[in-house]
Amino acid sequence: MGNKYSSLQIGIHWLVFLLVIVAYCAMEFRGFFPRSDRPLINMIHVSSGIAILVLMVARLLIRLKYPAPPIVPKPKPMMTGLAHLGHLVIYLLFIALPLIGLVMMYNRGNSWMAFGLVMPHAAEGNFDLVDTLKSWHITLANLGYVVIALHAAAALMHHYFWKDNTLLRMMPRKR
Repeated sequence: MGNKYSSLQIGIHWLVFLLVIVAYCAMEFRGFFPRSDRPLINMIHVSSGIAILVLMVARLLIRLKYPAPPIVPKPKPMMTGLAHLGHLVIYLLFIALPLIGLVMMYNRGNSWMAFGLVMPHAAEGNFDLVDTLKSWHITLANLGYVVIALHAAAALMHHYFWKDNTLLRMMPRKR
């Protein structure tokens, strides 16, 4: 086993990172665009979410098959436990968020688009369910800001304070 994640794992990690930025920006900055652009912005948000879902499931399956490279020097057991908990939260969050969003969009009962394609929808909208799912989606998305910040802070602490290879394991290889 090497001292880094595979190129595929590193690529997926950073692609998900970029897609999360796109998904968040689409929602946070949509007010700066004319209302006529709202369908395009929603499609960008939804398409990013679907791509995140697919990549996170793929990343999880790859992670189950290939163990993480060791952290050197080895952290204390409590730190390892917190790291596992943090990664579990990240996986759950970035799988649950898109799933909730997809179920919400489907149950609106009207046309919606992803990747430039018209997606299926329920014959009749279930607006009570949509409102509940939207509330959960927004709450989890806001939680995502905290989780991302903690994840980044932990990586930087490992690199600069504890001086281990945690961050370096996920950095792209130098050519």
